Amino acid sequence: MKEKKRVAGSSVTKIIPIQLNATFFFERAVRSLDRYHYDKALKYFRRAVEYEPDNPVNHCNMAGIMSEMGNYESSNGVLATILNELDPTMTECHFYMANNYANLEMYEAAEDSLIRYLEEDAEGQFLDEADEMMELLHYELERPTRKCNIKAREGLYEHDQARTLLEEGKFVEAVRILETIVEKYPDFLAARNNLALAYYYMGLFDKGMETIDEVLALEPGNLHALCNMAIFYQHGEQAERLAELVVQLKKTYPFHHEHVFKLATTMGILGEHEVAYRHFARLLKDMSLQQDPCLYHYAAVAATNIGSWSEAERLWRQAGRLDPKSGIPSYYLDQLAGFRSGEEAAPSSYHYHLPFEEQFKLWEKTSGSLPDHLKRDPLVRSSIFWALRHGDRQTKLQVIQALGLIADNEVKDALRSFLLEPDEDDYLKRIAIFVLRAIGVHGALKVVLEGEETVIDPNRMPSRLPIWEEKWQAVLETALSRMNKHYDMVQQHDLLTLWVEFLSRLYPSVPKVIKVEGWAAALEYLTAKMHRRAISYHEVSRRYGTSISTVSKHVKWIDEICGIKEKMNSIFPKFGEFHE
Repeated sequence: MKEKKRVAGSSVTKIIPIQLNATFFFERAVRSLDRYHYDKALKYFRRAVEYEPDNPVNHCNMAGIMSEMGNYESSNGVLATILNELDPTMTECHFYMANNYANLEMYEAAEDSLIRYLEEDAEGQFLDEADEMMELLHYELERPTRKCNIKAREGLYEHDQARTLLEEGKFVEAVRILETIVEKYPDFLAARNNLALAYYYMGLFDKGMETIDEVLALEPGNLHALCNMAIFYQHGEQAERLAELVVQLKKTYPFHHEHVFKLATTMGILGEHEVAYRHFARLLKDMSLQQDPCLYHYAAVAATNIGSWSEAERLWRQAGRLDPKSGIPSYYLDQLAGFRSGEEAAPSSYHYHLPFEEQFKLWEKTSGSLPDHLKRDPLVRSSIFWALRHGDRQTKLQVIQALGLIADNEVKDALRSFLLEPDEDDYLKRIAIFVLRAIGVHGALKVVLEGEETVIDPNRMPSRLPIWEEKWQAVLETALSRMNKHYDMVQQHDLLTLWVEFLSRLYPSVPKVIKVEGWAAALEYLTAKMHRRAISYHEVSRRYGTSISTVSKHVKWIDEICGIKEKMNSIFPKFGEFHE
């Protein structure tokens, strides 16, 4: 008997439901794309959009498929919807639209979209592709494409600008830009390193050290920061820390040219000339660097310091062939015999310029005007700004005069800051005020004098006089206009001070000034005497168009009130009679 078949009542049919959602259709679309089935991919992306209409990514994918299929106008319609209604921050859509317009040969519209992408996109995902499209548009439009600010390169552009300012010695301007970059891009270590150098050049040693510490906290092995730290240790006479760091740097063998050069120059500055020479020699083996006269000079300086005289001569001769007009290689070749015999000390500076004493000899030959190349030389400028903060009184006096010859915005900022330093000498501040006025700063100036902050008004002398009459000012202007080419700024300032002192002591019974020339001539005569310059009544009266008797009368009166003769005889006891 046949066994009856039964249906097992316990058997359950398992049905897995399909989740029809945006993810499902997205995955189907991607599979279709992998098989180049664009029609199906577009259909699936449309369904994904239906399920998640507020998701801009789904719309963007659909626009991309449309573009692949040649439906450029439809694609741009979707992209416009994304930007206008869904997510204006999807700036890459502008780049996609530019591509679509270019394929439609609508090159003006493509340029508009591309510029919007470059100006609004902070990530810079398609920067290389955008550069290529710019070249295409340049060709098709038969004109240069419009200039724009590339947002993704803002930090890099500003950093390059700051580096240029550092190279020009404009440290205050560089600091402003670098501080902004560091605040906006905290991980931009190159900007932090350059900010530390800018602080250092300005004499702000502590701030420079703090900035390097910040770099090394973010990246302990940062070579630029370690090299800068070594220079700072040397300046701060921190011998133990410096020795430990030098051991570490001597073991460092960088690969990139920029790092090799940084390490080589640092080791040279630290007196590790053999290490410096080894790295410079490495650089000179590279064909791409063999046309740089500066590099041959650096290697020659290192060779000189280790006693490789013939190698130093060879290197400087090659530098001379590459740069015959500068005169720098020829100067050092002329000095080489002195270096070799020990009569002259080997050069300590690795910078490609003449020694400062030689440069300032040229300065003196230009009748007191600073040559343009010295005004722009960052080493000259950094030395001047450093000395303004850390030099002795006499050095600061010379520096303030030198700043008056440079006379750019950087100088004006530095002198304004100097006026507010509570520990600086009041006399130096008065010189600084005079220099600022001489270089065109006519607004009110804040200054700390005698321990109190005050404001020097634009049309007012730094004095306690309650008034300042036009005739008094005319005397000053007459004297200073004739002295301008023959007296330095300190001497001109002393003339001003003498005139103010004379009027202040007599006030309110001041003399009535009828002819300004006689008073101006007397002030110049006394100023020249105070600074031990040869001058006669005849000479000064002739130049000012007044009589000897008038000049003599005014000189005696000023001397009587201000005691110039006694002051001078106490300073220069062998000077003899003050008057002729």
